[in-house]
Amino acid sequence: MNSSVDLSRRSFLGLGAALSAATLLAACGDGTTGPGTAGGAGGTLKWGWALPTSWDPVTSSAGWDVHVLSLVYAGLTKLDEQGTAVAALATGWKYNDDGTEVTFTLRPGLTFSDGTPLDAAAVKKSLERGRDFPKSLVGPQLVNVKEIAAPDSGTVIIRLGVPDFQIPNLLAGKTGMIVSPAAFTTAPDALATKPVGAGPFTLTSYTQNAKAVLARNPAYWDAASIKLQGFEAYPLPEAATVVAALQSGQYDVAQIPGSQVEAARAAGLQVQVIPSLVVATLDVNIGKKPFDDPKVVEALHYAVDRAALLKTAQFGHGEVTYQPFPKGYAGYNPALDGIFAYQPDKAKQLLAESSYQGAPVELVITTTPAAAGGAEQLQSQLQAAGFKPTIEVIPQTQFTQLVYVQHSRALSVDQFAGRDSAVQAFQVLFGKEGLMNPGRVQPPELADALAKVSRTPLNDPKYASVLQEATAIAVRTMPNVFLYTVPRILARRGGVSAIPEFTAVQRFEGVTVS
Repeated sequence: MNSSVDLSRRSFLGLGAALSAATLLAACGDGTTGPGTAGGAGGTLKWGWALPTSWDPVTSSAGWDVHVLSLVYAGLTKLDEQGTAVAALATGWKYNDDGTEVTFTLRPGLTFSDGTPLDAAAVKKSLERGRDFPKSLVGPQLVNVKEIAAPDSGTVIIRLGVPDFQIPNLLAGKTGMIVSPAAFTTAPDALATKPVGAGPFTLTSYTQNAKAVLARNPAYWDAASIKLQGFEAYPLPEAATVVAALQSGQYDVAQIPGSQVEAARAAGLQVQVIPSLVVATLDVNIGKKPFDDPKVVEALHYAVDRAALLKTAQFGHGEVTYQPFPKGYAGYNPALDGIFAYQPDKAKQLLAESSYQGAPVELVITTTPAAAGGAEQLQSQLQAAGFKPTIEVIPQTQFTQLVYVQHSRALSVDQFAGRDSAVQAFQVLFGKEGLMNPGRVQPPELADALAKVSRTPLNDPKYASVLQEATAIAVRTMPNVFLYTVPRILARRGGVSAIPEFTAVQRFEGVTVS
């Protein structure tokens, strides 16, 4: 099967509806504008959201970082509103017959924000760094990339160890963000605070944990779609003050919790509830007690009242889920609905059958200050099911190191931010090196199922069923506890145009501020 780019059929959300030409033009540009095209005066947008763990996509340690990193970096592909991989730095791509080689054609005349050429040789070096750099956190997603060739300045050929039709989606996120070789060759450590990419904006100043100031990049490949002249990003505002901060003009747009939706609307702010790939989860480390006992892990699944947690944490904005993908996504398996419905008596019975024989099972719930309220409710639910839980609140800045790197916590309250490629999402959640798989174990049957997903073209009619079978295996065999979906809730003040509703990565094409 010769699999070349097909904008109407490559949606990883599996919604099956082709975008209209007008939508494509609004989201992606018409493909005819060259670098430096004027974009109009759209003001400066002040965004209360989050700042990245690192401005270097290779060492960034949080999936959430992709939203801000997308301001300064671009990839060969990007995702449209529905999550379809579409052209970006590349005008298109084509697979060979067996899915072991994909060829990308670059746009001519591309440059990085430092003025150096963004040609095939630069793409090759950037992707190889992501795969090979010792400190790379995207390396696990690129292990199947055996060779990258640049036969001429406009052609990039990626050769794979085994068939993998997920590459266009994979390269639309952090894994595929192209970094200037001149920057990582001369001063690689500086990239953490001084990014050099080819995105819609360029970072002009940065105060860690406080503020990032960016300016429109006239050399961006789709500069005509970027109306904003400037952009400022800030850490996530406090829930109690976010509405007042928007009213005062401290922010133009900010993410707000579900608890503040009614207050924001009452204050005259516009509120957008955007479906996202984010799912609230519990990270379970089966390498630590008490979860080294499978019966205890199973009991945990039934001990959690997801609907109650959703009501408290999100004020009902979102849906209860038992799997990592939202409804509408190709990997969402409806057969899993209610698989671990709240049954505290069943949880007690499982604990009685465990090595603990019904004795109180001690455990520590690790959380951050932002999620402490939900952790208290979770603690109460687990107590009712026979557990003896305590709560450990750690700073958000320590969470990554203790949970993802050191794997030193048994149970952690977390969120999975989704990934551009379905297989990449499985790797993060369930892979032996996955950030959210602290137990570092993956059943062979899950590995086989994922290999089958990778071998299946995204436009194959069987793709959704193959992916859903992998989801079922993961949910039934892995310890992760999925709780509820988390939509992206944005409030904006008057004078700010509507924010495009991208499911995977928030983008700002066409946005203006007056």
